[in-house]
Amino acid sequence: MFAQASWDSIGRRPVRFLLSPVPWRALFYLGASWAVGAVVVVTVTAVVAIGVATWETSVGPALTPALGLVALACMAVAAAPFERWRLRLIGAPVAAPERSGGVRARLREPAGRRELGYALVSLLGLWWVDLGIASVALVIPGMLVSAPLQPTAPLWMAVVLPMVGVVLLPVALFLIAAWAGVRATMTRAVLAPREAELIEVVRSRARLVDAFETERRRIERDLHDGAQQRLVALSMKLGLASLDLPAGSPAARQVREAHEMARAALSDLRELIRGVHPQVLTERGLPAAVRDVAGRSPVPVDVDVELAERLPTAVEVTAYFVVCEALTNVAKHSGAQRCAIRGRVADGLLALEVRDGGAGGADPEAGTGLIGLVDRLAVLDGRMLLSSPMGGPTLLRVEIPCPASE
Repeated sequence: MFAQASWDSIGRRPVRFLLSPVPWRALFYLGASWAVGAVVVVTVTAVVAIGVATWETSVGPALTPALGLVALACMAVAAAPFERWRLRLIGAPVAAPERSGGVRARLREPAGRRELGYALVSLLGLWWVDLGIASVALVIPGMLVSAPLQPTAPLWMAVVLPMVGVVLLPVALFLIAAWAGVRATMTRAVLAPREAELIEVVRSRARLVDAFETERRRIERDLHDGAQQRLVALSMKLGLASLDLPAGSPAARQVREAHEMARAALSDLRELIRGVHPQVLTERGLPAAVRDVAGRSPVPVDVDVELAERLPTAVEVTAYFVVCEALTNVAKHSGAQRCAIRGRVADGLLALEVRDGGAGGADPEAGTGLIGLVDRLAVLDGRMLLSSPMGGPTLLRVEIPCPASE
């Protein structure tokens, strides 16, 4: 952004900043307020003139305030396009929101009300600050530099004041660029189409999650069909080789050790594949996958997950990893002797609860992986509720919308 680039240039490369077009673009950005000042002066003069000319008539006292309000409204409506034009001058454009109606429709929208409010603030204050800073920052060095042109100026003033003016000119450019950066940041914050940005952020996160999940499935498939099958074949060959060797021989002992190592590696690979993307989740759905992971938990788990049909893939995957993370936390941190998992779908919402009677005190900020679950749920418009007082019990509840099964 223009503001950040200006601050970086001023702080790190001031000489290069002065030689770049940035300060002159900033000056033009603020100097555009002179046009606003001219329009305001002409408008006020015209309204006052009309008021004076019609004051003695019956409509004069009412006409002048009405004309003033109309002029103010017209300038306020034109303020947002003017500010967008000024932002384009400094390379920080803001797209205009799409609208299908006129001024009345614009005022019904939050963005339209923000624009109108900011226009009034700019018209009554900020534009004049722009004009004042740009004028003062340039007039003072200009007057000092032009001191020798004054016929009555003493010799020392004709020599010293221009030198001071030359020194102050870079300071004036720094001031102009800094204020222009502040104003551009303020204007972008008000005029930027926030709704569109939020929608794009949500869509971007969803695309990232989909791409990540697709990659997980590819890795799981490659490991299952490639490395796992080769390890199975290796284990079988080592087992057959051990049968062909004399019992008790050193070679037979080494082959048996290699066989056990291959079986251990195969078991580790299966656990890895299960963590990447469990095959049971793809083939049999969420209830079977939850029972599978609960059966491997060191803490006994009571599973009560009843679903009438398959859920969307993204919902199943997210719910599965919520259960995995919750059971991992139970085993590592809670000290519970038993826990329970319950899951139901009602009114298009999957509610999944993991409850344990452990020590409690679970804190998402403590690095237990719960923050990652919150981010993952947010992509699906889901939410996580956690109740974990010190001393227990702990209840983790997640709710995920389920529009339709895939």
